[in-house]
Amino acid sequence: MALEAFTPSKALTLGVELELQLVNTHDYDLAPYAENMLRLMRAHKLPGSVVPEMTSSMIEISTGICQDAGQVLDELSTIRDALVRSADKLNIAVAGGGTHPFQVWHEQRIYDRPRFRELSALYGYLTKQFTIFGQHVHIGCPDADAALLMLHRMSRYIPHFIALSASSPYVQGQDTQFDSARLNSVAAFPLAGRAPFHLDWADFEKFFAKMARTGVVGDMKDFYWDIRPKPSFGTIEIRVFDTPLTIERAAALAGYVQALGAWFLAEQPFMPDEDDYLVYSTNRFHACRFGLDGNYVDPGSGDHMPLRDHILLTLHRIGRHAQGPGGEAALHLLRASVAEGMNDAHWLRRCQQQEQLLAETTRQATRLFRGAR
Repeated sequence: MALEAFTPSKALTLGVELELQLVNTHDYDLAPYAENMLRLMRAHKLPGSVVPEMTSSMIEISTGICQDAGQVLDELSTIRDALVRSADKLNIAVAGGGTHPFQVWHEQRIYDRPRFRELSALYGYLTKQFTIFGQHVHIGCPDADAALLMLHRMSRYIPHFIALSASSPYVQGQDTQFDSARLNSVAAFPLAGRAPFHLDWADFEKFFAKMARTGVVGDMKDFYWDIRPKPSFGTIEIRVFDTPLTIERAAALAGYVQALGAWFLAEQPFMPDEDDYLVYSTNRFHACRFGLDGNYVDPGSGDHMPLRDHILLTLHRIGRHAQGPGGEAALHLLRASVAEGMNDAHWLRRCQQQEQLLAETTRQATRLFRGAR
């Protein structure tokens, strides 16, 4: 099977997908209401889409093609408001967060869709343990080679994306001591991790053809890479973000990706190299484990520094490349939270320390998602 052709798209356009939790309003455990929510959401005219996910306590929302973070926020706000109204009718609630704090994986139900049934047959219990929630950010690329160059440049900033979005400290009722425990579940899949180092699309096509001949993959969806090309969209898709607790932070993360991309195009700050990946796994682990308090090894210089400092330095470098007022607001939101040492994992832990009950922490997360302060 040949790799589908890369469809060019406008450089730096954005698309955002969010996987969201459906919880009951009795004890705030996950609730298998995806089918009911999808039925109610069909009555709303939306700028993007709402679709099922692997298990029936999850749904995925997505924007259309957006020009900047401001448009991402507008579209997510419209979808969020419709979700909240629909959830209220069902007496359930919607929450962000990369994991549900206390759900029990074996109680989850696989959503009845052919691909999900196939994955369940292949991966067994891992499929139900994949009841985790991520944000995917697509960024437009004008051609296939540009997409690979953008992919490998973005790979240096994977620790940034993880630490800024981290919102999964709790799993099965326990504090994992990770800011982003969600990515440990992703790592269990055999085709997870980093993309192979190719900067020429013809070489990437040869790689894909070899993989296809093994029968292991049929299309790009079979790769669970941290970043992967999406040829039919003309994008690269960054997949390491936990779903944030608010749509404002989700839009800000998309604005950060866009500003980074604009910086790459305008200034060509570095050329990626295979040796960049010598420190990739270590940087990724530190971001998952410690979040903003982790360490970062610069792949180019070899310098070691606190990850928080590297993020702040990068925000300073790319500030003038923010796209529009929405992009500037996105960087400001992230800069303020990093300076304070706060991400959503810290918020959840602080809330749990105060409440001493994960159900109440989850309830407050649902209020945060719907826009309550």
